[in-house]
Amino acid sequence: MDTSAVLTVDGITKSFGSNLVLDGISFDVKKGEVVVIIGPSGTGKSTLLRCINLLTNPDAGRVWLETEEITSKKAEINRLRQNIGFVFQHFALFNHLTALGNVMAGLTHVLKMGKEAAREKAMEELNRVGLKDHANKYPAELSGGQKQRVGIARSLAMDPLLMLFDEPTSALDPELTGEVLKVMQDLARDGMTMIVVSHEIGFARSVADRIIFMERGKIVEQGPPGVILKNAREERTRAFLSKITELYGEV
Repeated sequence: MDTSAVLTVDGITKSFGSNLVLDGISFDVKKGEVVVIIGPSGTGKSTLLRCINLLTNPDAGRVWLETEEITSKKAEINRLRQNIGFVFQHFALFNHLTALGNVMAGLTHVLKMGKEAAREKAMEELNRVGLKDHANKYPAELSGGQKQRVGIARSLAMDPLLMLFDEPTSALDPELTGEVLKVMQDLARDGMTMIVVSHEIGFARSVADRIIFMERGKIVEQGPPGVILKNAREERTRAFLSKITELYGEV
């Protein structure tokens, strides 16, 4: 195991019934690295993220956050999860709480922070994602892009070591996608360690340190964006990128 890595994934396997979704996935992520995972739908990308913080239990394999094994039976899962931010595809906000309340929730309930300190920290993070003026609005009063930015602020408020993004723009109109990607680009610039499952190839090209291409539950190849997007070794990677180019234009 690389002790300098923020995250180490070793041999993760997961099946749902007879469907093998993850087939021995291994990789690590260094501090400050941005890893973008691409690949066809249904190839296990979202399941991999859920296995990383045990929202889904892998059938085999091990996961470490820095030097602590998350998958150990002795692991304090709730404490370790506090160090992993997770931004979901469909926002997962509490509809009965304002934007401010959503960001404060983890601070007061999980970290047991006092209300005033939690409010100050939550406002700081809402300001960071450009939503300070929307703090008192409920999710129903926010656009999809604003909801997703509240979700990002909620994760950031916990000061995580690692941020996981599960197709954070796939539920958004193209117009709103840009505002979410801008926040993520700023986080990358600030040195946040991130794993992003995304079909946004332009984002991957401009922000990723490494792109991982997955298919049928396996890592087919990985490397810097310039290599994977322009000079992929594997025919399966080239075929996928060719399809993306047909759908969305030049990658």
